[in-house]
Amino acid sequence: VRLVESGGGLVQPGGSLRLSCATSGFTFVNFAMTWARQAPGKELEWVSTIQINGRTLYRDSVKGRFTISRDNAKNTVYLQMNSLKPEDTAVYYCQLVNTRGQGTQVTVSS
Repeated sequence: VRLVESGGGLVQPGGSLRLSCATSGFTFVNFAMTWARQAPGKELEWVSTIQINGRTLYRDSVKGRFTISRDNAKNTVYLQMNSLKPEDTAVYYCQLVNTRGQGTQVTVSS
C-alpha cells in the first residue's frame, strides 16, 4: 500500500488549498478513505471520510468549509479546504484503515 499526499503549503486566513492523495497497491474502489491531521503538540485527529458509496463525513469544525472527494479512475482522494483558519494548521495525512502517508504540511498564517 502506498499513499502519497500533496498540495499543502502556506496560505493566509480565508484562503483555500486542495490536497491530493495518490494511492496504489490496493483496490481503491473497495475502501473508504480518510483524511486526518496532526497539529504541533497535539494528537492526530480525524478530519473527514469518504465511503465507497460516496457518502461523506466531516468533523464539526470543518463542516461547510472542507469537501472530500474521490476519483476511482485515478485512485486518488482529495480534500478541498476553503475559508482556512489558523487552527487548521497541521500536517494532513491520507489514511487507509491504519496506514497513513508521509503527510503534507498546511500552514494558515498571515
